[in-house]
Amino acid sequence: MADRARATIHDVATLSGLSICTVSRALRGLPNISPASQLRVEEAAEKLGYRASSAAARLAGGKTGHVAIVVPKTTAWFFAEAVEAAEEALAHGGLDSVLMSLRGREHVKDALFRNPDELSERVDGVLLLGVNLDPVQLEALAASKLAVASVGLSDVPWDNVGIDDEAAAWRATRHLLDLGHWDVAILAGNEPSDGTVRTAAHRQAGFERALDDEHLETDPDMMVCTESTIDGGYRAMTELLAARRRPAAVFSGCDEAAFGALKALREHGITAPKGVSVIGIDDHPMSSFLGLTTVSQPVADQGAFAATLLAERLDNPELGSPPQDHRLPTSLIERKTTRRARH
Repeated sequence: MADRARATIHDVATLSGLSICTVSRALRGLPNISPASQLRVEEAAEKLGYRASSAAARLAGGKTGHVAIVVPKTTAWFFAEAVEAAEEALAHGGLDSVLMSLRGREHVKDALFRNPDELSERVDGVLLLGVNLDPVQLEALAASKLAVASVGLSDVPWDNVGIDDEAAAWRATRHLLDLGHWDVAILAGNEPSDGTVRTAAHRQAGFERALDDEHLETDPDMMVCTESTIDGGYRAMTELLAARRRPAAVFSGCDEAAFGALKALREHGITAPKGVSVIGIDDHPMSSFLGLTTVSQPVADQGAFAATLLAERLDNPELGSPPQDHRLPTSLIERKTTRRARH
């Protein structure tokens, strides 16, 4: 049996036979956990003596008890939801959160991470939500005294949580193809220089792979790069209709751009799905209201899961397990903006 003072969420997951994400949700009393799973987690935690982190013990050890949650910007829905869940999970572990926004500016990110020793005087750990570091910044942060975890990164030397963006985009595009739509456009996200995660390239790769599965080539006229915003999607769809041609279906790299595309279609007298089928990725809260077909990703779970892993590392600095990359599942949610092609 694990040492009572050192039992971790990994130990609880192993003993209960459930995923770490499920265990994290059960320990925080969140909904959508079956009574049987909740009982298994509680019994495993009790047997192992698992308990939330002790803030008093941490402070006595010379720690600050604070974690920096770093986001590219606070205005985007994804980051707001992930931050709230992360803060809740950190509080459950006896940690206080310090929210740091890069305000979409590269020089702010550079100043923060090229010399992380200054940051370590204020916080014990860093949770990166959608912050993509350059090699120099990554090396400096990894060599610092700070514990680190992230959401949405890859090939990093610390615990990371995310989704398979390429697989999510493949699934969305596959849905359009299975409905008989062969002339498919993509509203691809621009690769930003503001420190955000570069998911656009992975989602474009998933789109192209789905077409390649059917021996279809990506038509350059059916690919428009745009910001991952409502305005960006509106401009991209307007360009498609005015300067290019009307596609049978549209895959949008994110739901917010899909909202803008729906607005542009409506202004041109075209309805979805009667005129054009539209699908996105995210399951933004407005997606249900607008009837948008989408591939849902568990945003809050990613933030909470990564925060829990970070808290565990802080509580157990001698933890010998190597960093892990956890990819959470996505799911297709079919609503009103897609339908089978009529020939």
